[in-house]
Amino acid sequence: MAVPKRKTSVSRRNKRRSHHKIVSSNVVEDKKTGEYRLSHHIDLKTGFYNGKKILDK
Repeated sequence: MAVPKRKTSVSRRNKRRSHHKIVSSNVVEDKKTGEYRLSHHIDLKTGFYNGKKILDK
């Protein structure tokens, strides 16, 4: 069996874990309605995306 020869140092361990962070979602406030939505997504209440009407209700 493969067994580590030396103890992994704290610095090396933390370098490996540097990408294990929790990423917050990109929530923005809509300019027209004031509702919160994900950026680059359609506002489901109004149906607008990038200033253009996409969805009809």
